[in-house]
Amino acid sequence: MPLTDTSVRNSKLKDRPYKLADGGGLHLLVNPNGSRLWRLKYRVAGKEKLLSIGAYPAVSIKKAREVRDNARELLASGGDPSQAKKEAKRAEEAATRHTFRAIADEYLAKLKREGRAEATLTKLEWLLGLANGAIGHRPIQEITAADLLNALRRVEERGVHETANRLRSTIGAVFP
Repeated sequence: MPLTDTSVRNSKLKDRPYKLADGGGLHLLVNPNGSRLWRLKYRVAGKEKLLSIGAYPAVSIKKAREVRDNARELLASGGDPSQAKKEAKRAEEAATRHTFRAIADEYLAKLKREGRAEATLTKLEWLLGLANGAIGHRPIQEITAADLLNALRRVEERGVHETANRLRSTIGAVFP
């Protein structure tokens, strides 16, 4: 019998963890410390696996069932929901790790290792700092020419055209 929100909220704590089944491999693990965690049990190539979905009430019954249904579709097409979740997490980490600011910092570190003058490094840090305000937080793959143009126009609006020109050159050196 499928779970209801009332039955989940009224589930009693016990001295050992126990499961409340919802159907289709989805269950709620009720722990002695009061946490309630959605889990999905499934098999891939005859091997049993467990997919963690999230904690109740942050993940509602409806959302947990949607995740279960999506996982079942993935299983039917020959995929592994656990692997898909790991790959999505890795892709998200890579996107946040490869921001303009992070790559610019790597570029500056490379120049420092090569023994560039301190004045040169200071000037480049300052120039890249001007761009970081506009595009520093964005993944480098998502930055478009229009974004760069907006960052350069911000600098030009201050009347420092030579600085904007040098910034364009420095930004170009940062991009892979």
